[in-house]
Amino acid sequence: MTYRTKNVAVLGSTGSIGRSTLEVIAASGGRLRAVALSANSSTRLLAEQAAAGRPRRIVVTDREAAGQQDWQDLPSDVELLIGAEAIAEVVTADDVDVVVSAIVGSAGLEGTWAALEAGKTVALANKESLVVGGPLVTRLAKQRQASLLPVDSEHSAVFQALLGGRREEVRRVVLTASGGPFRTYTAEQLARVTVAEALAHPTWDMGPKITVDSATMMNKALEIIEARWLFDLDADQIDVVIHPQSIVHSMVEYIDGSVIAQLSPPDMKLPIQLALTWPERCESPAAKLDWNRTMQLDFEPPDFERFDALKLGLEVARAGGTAGAVLNGANEAAVAAFLDGRLRFDEIVPGCRNILDNHDFDPNPTLEQVLEMDRWARQEVTCWISS
Repeated sequence: MTYRTKNVAVLGSTGSIGRSTLEVIAASGGRLRAVALSANSSTRLLAEQAAAGRPRRIVVTDREAAGQQDWQDLPSDVELLIGAEAIAEVVTADDVDVVVSAIVGSAGLEGTWAALEAGKTVALANKESLVVGGPLVTRLAKQRQASLLPVDSEHSAVFQALLGGRREEVRRVVLTASGGPFRTYTAEQLARVTVAEALAHPTWDMGPKITVDSATMMNKALEIIEARWLFDLDADQIDVVIHPQSIVHSMVEYIDGSVIAQLSPPDMKLPIQLALTWPERCESPAAKLDWNRTMQLDFEPPDFERFDALKLGLEVARAGGTAGAVLNGANEAAVAAFLDGRLRFDEIVPGCRNILDNHDFDPNPTLEQVLEMDRWARQEVTCWISS
């Protein structure tokens, strides 16, 4: 079988998604090639990745970190670019076919936006691009005839299950959630959660911010908002179910009652590879289900009272406008404060709700306005903690 090699730019190559992406590329048998990598401050690992994969360009967005790294062993055919502005340069290059947007947080929106504006295919792991940008991002993709393909396991599952029927036949999408490590905790126990406990996820190996989001269920709230824009759904068409085994990654229910689900072990290499090779499927380095072993799959409704983040996600998905940017900015700042020991675990979501409820809502903001609201929300969290 003949194929044309796809050239891939991996934004956030030193993070968990980025590292898994490079594993997928290495195992692709030449179908995929990493031509650009980026990192913020993990310069040593980035240098190692550059030496191993020989991309054409690497970007370090943190200028101070770039200045402290010894680059003398960087291969001569690898170009080093420094500064956040270089992200747009690498994703719009003519030799880039697919951009993996895996920079954590709202910082990833810039790369997503530049890639879509250039008409590229974007493998979207940065959910904040749609949480913050929402209809602005999807509108740009349509205008530029660019493709947005999901990398999140839940959205990849929905993407695949939607192939089973026509869009007008969809009743609802059901996003599965592991429930994190505290799904059975009481309010008193949640108040005593330590950083180490919050970072110990039962099924997924992720970065600290996303792991804490999973523990508060804010990660699922952000996924609700992402699904609303990515699949052009009404908020009332999105449900969440707790599924501790993380085998069923999400489901689509059709109007006749049929439910189509996507199953696989909890391994991000599968949705990453699908986004990179789509519309083709090929052998994957991801783990496979063993159908010769007894397996139990449990499902239970979420507790919206103990995990108020889910209610916030649905409210923001209904509201649109500046609500997503405010929720995202507040959450990023609150999680950072928790990791620094300045905020209790059970104060993260209440802080986000306070900022969201007290912001000056705009139903039709520009990109500049949503980015400003994201910054405003971060500052407000600092004031809320101080008060």
